[in-house]
Amino acid sequence: MWEKIRVIWHIPELRTKIGLTLLMLAIYRIGFQISLPVIDRSKVDIFNQGKGGIGEMLQAMAMLSASQLDQVTIFGLGIMPYISASIIFQLLASVYPPLEQLQKEGESGRKKINEYTRYATVLICLIQSWFYVQSFIEPQGLVAPQFQNASGELLFGWQIVAVLTMTAGTVFLMWLGEQIDEYGIGNGISLLIMAGILARMPGAGFDLLQRTSLELGGGGTKHGVEDIILLALMFVAVVMGVVFITLGQRRIPMQSAKHVRGRRVFGGTRNFLPLKVNQAGVMPIIFASSLLMFPMIIASSLANVQWETGWWRAFVDWFSDIFGQDRGFVYNVLYLMLIYFFCYFWTAITFNPKDMAENLKNFGSFIPGYRPGKRTADYLEKVMVRITYVGAGFLALVAIIPTLVSNSLGISWVIASFYGGTSLLIAVSVAFDLVQKIDSHLIMRNYKGLLEKA
Repeated sequence: MWEKIRVIWHIPELRTKIGLTLLMLAIYRIGFQISLPVIDRSKVDIFNQGKGGIGEMLQAMAMLSASQLDQVTIFGLGIMPYISASIIFQLLASVYPPLEQLQKEGESGRKKINEYTRYATVLICLIQSWFYVQSFIEPQGLVAPQFQNASGELLFGWQIVAVLTMTAGTVFLMWLGEQIDEYGIGNGISLLIMAGILARMPGAGFDLLQRTSLELGGGGTKHGVEDIILLALMFVAVVMGVVFITLGQRRIPMQSAKHVRGRRVFGGTRNFLPLKVNQAGVMPIIFASSLLMFPMIIASSLANVQWETGWWRAFVDWFSDIFGQDRGFVYNVLYLMLIYFFCYFWTAITFNPKDMAENLKNFGSFIPGYRPGKRTADYLEKVMVRITYVGAGFLALVAIIPTLVSNSLGISWVIASFYGGTSLLIAVSVAFDLVQKIDSHLIMRNYKGLLEKA
């Protein structure tokens, strides 16, 4: 392995790409240390030291967006507005004919859609940053005194400055991702998200060590040595499972038809069509988590209001028990149902068996035992429905592990989130994509890839 790493740094082009990528990621992390100009940093630190439900909710939202909403920085919104805009246009392309036609135009159509995505990102940033300023910065009293009016509210002009600063921060992150795509290595946006996720691991690990005792069984609110050993073994097992399912494929045998050109015979070779078990990737968990985030925010707001006794008080208590920070049984059942639904929904959007059957037919390939055209499309759809059920079950298991770990071992949700859910899936997927990009450069120069045996 050390020899392969040495080879990587001896290839000038690859060394330049990796160096540029690391520089962009460093700039990305530096931006999270720069607070908004209207914020009193000491008040933010006091809030984070004693934060309760809303602070944990902001951290949960940040895990989905690779942002730091609780730190109120210029990159506070992260890259999630760009991802939201990309998802919106990907969904629209499947139902809106003009966008579908643009997708089929190749590189020129893709550039046009990317341009629309950037405009939509700016619009989403303006809306999200405005609500962020109005619903979090002002109510939590984080504004510096010199930027307040007589009523203690943030001056309107400085509200505009805060909104434009956060919007510019997200647009700058979008530009960083595009620079990594063009001049660096790997997928820029995905690497930014993974960097934001991994940057939380040292803090979460240090927090876990502070709550750990060296004695068996722990003591008081501290965890024992056996809990740490169990968490370490569980982390290795979950990562191995995620890697196994991420790389899992259903290989459908495929054969190309023979054709004669002059005196030579081409085709007739047997190959396979790989269908990924987890075709939807991490998107179902992102959709399900985002959808359930709204009732969580409502439950957190209702719990802080002093209601009178009666049926409304009973309803608020019931609603808070379901969608509160404890994430009870009903919440987990809804979570699993939404994951299954979005697995099939996203697979139906991204995988079109009819188009794939037509492409096989146009290239002179067929699946043995099935006639080209409708029969092949029906067979591919049946296979995809079956393996999507398995993939959805895996995603549901991975998504529910953090809640089980948090409730059973009594650790914070931020630490438990690294044992599954969106964070682990994104980190593993991006890591494999990065390794494959590096391998392509090594194999092109007749070196062995990182994952190949010596």
